[in-house]
Amino acid sequence: MITKDMTIAQILRAFPQTADIFRSYGMHCLSCPGATGESLEQAAMVHGFDADKLLEDLLKVTQ
Repeated sequence: MITKDMTIAQILRAFPQTADIFRSYGMHCLSCPGATGESLEQAAMVHGFDADKLLEDLLKVTQ
């Protein structure tokens, strides 16, 4: 299960198939320091995305 408090790195380790979703949102630097230090919610805010929509899209590919 993915939650908004998980880091991008945690999500990618558990669900590698989510990489395409992150890339579709323009988040191409999946191994940068922000991926290990920011939560999904923080990353969405920094990149100007709706965290709930991003989470919804990520969950679709993990079920």
